Amino acid sequence: MTTPSRPRTPPGPLDTTAAAALWHEYVAAHPEAVAAGDEYVVDRFGDSVELADELLGVVRYGAKRATAELVAEFAQRGDPLPRVGAHWVACDGRWAPVLVLRTTELRIATFREVDADFAFDEGEDDRSLRSWREEHRRYWERTCAARGAVWSETDEIVLERFRVVWPPDAAD
Repeated sequence: MTTPSRPRTPPGPLDTTAAAALWHEYVAAHPEAVAAGDEYVVDRFGDSVELADELLGVVRYGAKRATAELVAEFAQRGDPLPRVGAHWVACDGRWAPVLVLRTTELRIATFREVDADFAFDEGEDDRSLRSWREEHRRYWERTCAARGAVWSETDEIVLERFRVVWPPDAAD
């Protein structure tokens, strides 16, 4: 997560052509991985160019193998909740596709139900639960306020673990 003093440039437009190309490369190389369905979503981490790039870097070159998003955010966008086995094309802050991720585990929890193992798997900051809570509180207070809502510790959170599956040089 980012600190309040960092710049927050709004993300640019989605490059759907490049996202589809990356997805089709993956499907061509791994047709068995999409036997249960070849749908995918295109998304990015965070709420700014800077945060999206920072977190995508922690996925590509670091230990980030989990992410958390409020259930209300999915509802706001009209998106279904992710499912185990689903794929997503992860983009950088300028919406250029970089990686294909596959969801391996999901659960719904509240803020206080998030445990140290999940915070560690998110791979951010010092990977502690204390840091996870501080940064996610700050992030959700900001993103909820931006859409005219008020964040609460009782809001439901989608806790998602994933693997990097494409491109081959970045895959787990």
